[in-house]
Amino acid sequence: MIHEVFMPALSSTMTEGKIVEWLKSPGDKVERGETVVVVESDKADMDVESFNEGFLASILVPAGESAPVGNTIALLAETEAEIPEAQARGSKGSASAPAAPPAPPEPAAPEPEPIAAVAAGNRVVVSPRARKLAKTLGVNLETLKGTGPHGRIVAADVEQAVDKVPTPSIVSTAIVPSPTSTVVAKAPAPTSSPAPSPAPSQPPAPIVAGQIKPFNTLQQAVVRNMMASLQVPTFRVGYTITTDALDALYKQVKSKGVTMTALLAKAVAMTLKKHPVVNASCQPEGIYYNGSINIAIAVAMEDGGLITPVLQNADQTDLYTLSRQWKDLVSRSRTKQLKPDEYSTGTFTLSNLGMFGVDRFDAILPPGQGSILAIGSAKPTVIATADGLLGVRRQMQVNMTSDHRIIYGADAAQFLQDLATLIETNSQSLTL
Repeated sequence: MIHEVFMPALSSTMTEGKIVEWLKSPGDKVERGETVVVVESDKADMDVESFNEGFLASILVPAGESAPVGNTIALLAETEAEIPEAQARGSKGSASAPAAPPAPPEPAAPEPEPIAAVAAGNRVVVSPRARKLAKTLGVNLETLKGTGPHGRIVAADVEQAVDKVPTPSIVSTAIVPSPTSTVVAKAPAPTSSPAPSPAPSQPPAPIVAGQIKPFNTLQQAVVRNMMASLQVPTFRVGYTITTDALDALYKQVKSKGVTMTALLAKAVAMTLKKHPVVNASCQPEGIYYNGSINIAIAVAMEDGGLITPVLQNADQTDLYTLSRQWKDLVSRSRTKQLKPDEYSTGTFTLSNLGMFGVDRFDAILPPGQGSILAIGSAKPTVIATADGLLGVRRQMQVNMTSDHRIIYGADAAQFLQDLATLIETNSQSLTL
């Protein structure tokens, strides 16, 4: 019997997927539950396992190409004798034409997170992230012992192997737009500090004047989201916040690993507790009040597009844990290793361009949320003090875009006023 392997729906918004890598070649034996292919969904790379045992007979969609969800991307033969028949069938078929929907028991997308592969015989089973990292750092995977599930080699195993080898090439940290993100780059000399863990992304293709560069999968998802946002009636409210107290607190806690991003996220989350309507979203039936406060933060991707890693339950999480979570989320977002619930469950979004020196800007409302806060840079400003004298204070401009179907001007103004009060007069409470 010949089984079709379909392009899975790895998220609720996914309409097509791109084949990142086939982990099996035509003719290879495939066990049930074994990872066969790595698929790029809207914003993450996912392992896809086989639901049948047999032999991979024909690959219809090679690595680097895309196919709509539900289309056939490969054929699996139950026995070696059926391989020629499957290959002949594959040569006649076309992955571009819609395929019949998968027959039971193939599930749709209730299990979007990557699934650990099962070791088959003496084959080395490697996670996609570890494979990319090993290729970049020149590590021979055959020499490693995996510490992941079922002996799978994970990124930590590759990093540990690199740490044991006295090579001079390691890592500097810097990413746009989040100051806490990391990207791997070659350095001319070894550093004394430990190297960050995320694997590097591939360098973007060069821009060629006079030619069209097609949207990648991530950019296509951004386009769809932005077009959907245009259907929502929005309004904007701006506010000026003095950040002297927040800056002083940051200097105190920076050495403990706390980031300014975490400070801002924590401040917004604590303020949202007092303003549940700002944390709500509009549904066809009415206003949906979210049961948790999940702060999404926009991060630009090097190869185009953006992603919004989510700090879940930010109001209930201490500042130091938030900072650790944020660093982990951003590092994994660079290698597209985030699970769907780590970038699609935000209830309120922050977009910070302050590190570029931007004074103020407008942000586009993400689909399914009630508000997004655009944060400008904090700069020394001459102001009139309460005693009638002139003074210099550090101030930043924030601008909130809101869904006018559920949030009104007074709601947004009161939220920003309370946020400013927290930052200006009670910032120490962020560490509690």
